[in-house]
Amino acid sequence: MNEQAIWEKTCELLREDMAEVSYTTWIDSPLKPVALKNDVLYLEVATQFIKTQVVSRYAVLITNAVAQAAGRSLKVEFLSVQEAQAMQQAESAGKSAPPAPASLNPKYTFGTFVVGNSNRFAHAASLAVAEAPAEAYNPLFIYGGVGLGKTHLMHAIGHHIREQFPETKLLYISSENFTNELISAIQQNKNAEFRARFRNVDVLMVDDIQFIAGRDSTQEEFFHTFNTLHTAGKQIVISSDKPPKEIMRLEERLVSRFEWGLIADIQKPDFETRFAILRKKAASEAIQVGDEVLTFIASHIDSNIRELEGSLTRVVAYATLTGRPVTPELAAEALKDVLSLKDTRRITCDLIQQTVAEYYSITMAEMKAKRRSREISIPRQIAMYLTRELTEMSLTQIGAAFNRDHTTVIHACEKVSEDARSDAATANLLEDLRRAVRSR
Repeated sequence: MNEQAIWEKTCELLREDMAEVSYTTWIDSPLKPVALKNDVLYLEVATQFIKTQVVSRYAVLITNAVAQAAGRSLKVEFLSVQEAQAMQQAESAGKSAPPAPASLNPKYTFGTFVVGNSNRFAHAASLAVAEAPAEAYNPLFIYGGVGLGKTHLMHAIGHHIREQFPETKLLYISSENFTNELISAIQQNKNAEFRARFRNVDVLMVDDIQFIAGRDSTQEEFFHTFNTLHTAGKQIVISSDKPPKEIMRLEERLVSRFEWGLIADIQKPDFETRFAILRKKAASEAIQVGDEVLTFIASHIDSNIRELEGSLTRVVAYATLTGRPVTPELAAEALKDVLSLKDTRRITCDLIQQTVAEYYSITMAEMKAKRRSREISIPRQIAMYLTRELTEMSLTQIGAAFNRDHTTVIHACEKVSEDARSDAATANLLEDLRRAVRSR
């Protein structure tokens, strides 16, 4: 039996031995088989919190059930999502064929994606590309903050293409792994094999492209890979946390090419979408929880979908561990540390400007003036850098707040970042200013 067959039989055994809510919370939803190698079954665990609980409370039970299901003694290893992805990428490295379908999360489909005002355009664009690869929008560039659904849409596109066009050669990879494979190919003198792997596909999907910025060799290789595929009429899908023009240290020729197709953004979900996401997650995982609890969570957790769903899991887990019913009061208790962070004062550009201006003994008018003298330009650059780091303002918005354009902000951020890396005094100064901003 392979890992999937063993795990399915294991789940049947565990369901008989565990309470339904415990099985759903700790086994059915969060655990997924990754590989079976050398008598070790590797299981991916959804979050670090769940991993800690599963290892301490259910490791022995799971190991015994696995041995019974497999008909022999097997060791069980629990992996984080990042560890599981690294294992899968390591196994696929060096192969010219696209990765196995398992590289796409089976839960990330169009059917499980909750559409709302914040993501409707990106969803429609993704579906159009999935229905007609290389005919609708090429490239498709999806951007948005962490945990808002970019990766979900990327995987959904992949699943849909594989279902509708099974002969299509599709490759999904993160930019970090693209870089790692390039480095490995250079070290092993396997550049030809590397290029064949990435330029011999019908659909190339690269997640978190912003991480290639500043890496000259990676940008050079990706530039030629992009050109080869686009010229051949192959579909390219890219995701990032920012639009192309706002990715600092990304070569202009790549910015230009990323803008050839369609750029679609994903915003933070509104209350109605957050509530719908929670209700769908509860239904899909057979979690018994009332609308008043979902309303409470949706009202207080507004940062991103990952934190939203994680909060629901945390509330249900807390109720299970304490043996209490899931109520809004229990939810408030389970999420008290998260909610306390939400209650802290919101950091704004104006707050940062005031803090830095006071530190350097300059006025707010001087901070925003056209003067370029060193005593004014240095605090202005530092304030721009901290605004980029501590707020969600775009480069264009930051520039407007300082009466500058976005290219000036990019230059300022790069200079301060470089100074902080090479000079301990600058790094310490930035940390002092961060504390000052947060304490105001």
